[in-house]
Amino acid sequence: MCAEIVNLRQFRKGKARSQKDAAAEQNRISFGRTKSEKQLTTALNEKAGKTLDQGKLEKPSPETDERR
Repeated sequence: MCAEIVNLRQFRKGKARSQKDAAAEQNRISFGRTKSEKQLTTALNEKAGKTLDQGKLEKPSPETDERR
């Protein structure tokens, strides 16, 4: 029932280092893209937005209703 002795200072530094590495990996994924990849992503997002907007059903507003 003897627990392993851990130096808390080293443990904190190791934990901070691993969190820093995880943040760096995420930044490499987010910001480490070429200009053409960014343009492609932007174009695909715009196309998806337009396609989504085309399928919307809009109710006529009471001001422009011609049944009066």
